[in-house]
Amino acid sequence: MGEEEADEAEEGGQAGRPGELTDRERAVLAVERRGWRGPGPKERAIRERLDLTPTRYYQLLNALLDDPRALAHDPVTVNRLRRLRDARRARR
Repeated sequence: MGEEEADEAEEGGQAGRPGELTDRERAVLAVERRGWRGPGPKERAIRERLDLTPTRYYQLLNALLDDPRALAHDPVTVNRLRRLRDARRARR
């Protein structure tokens, strides 16, 4: 098993074909696509569905926002999150 495969296995993602998102990456985008009423239910879903801490989830999500594969998979969600991230950066 190569280093990249080991990293994916460690993260619990299933590798798709080259150029495709892993199952975990698609699941992260799916969680973000949903409308959440507050942080509590979302954090519970992150822990229960993805078996991730919220910190690790947001690390993965931020990396996905810069990944062209994520943009191709779900352009509406990725572009919305990029706009929010850029707005937060501009306020700093």
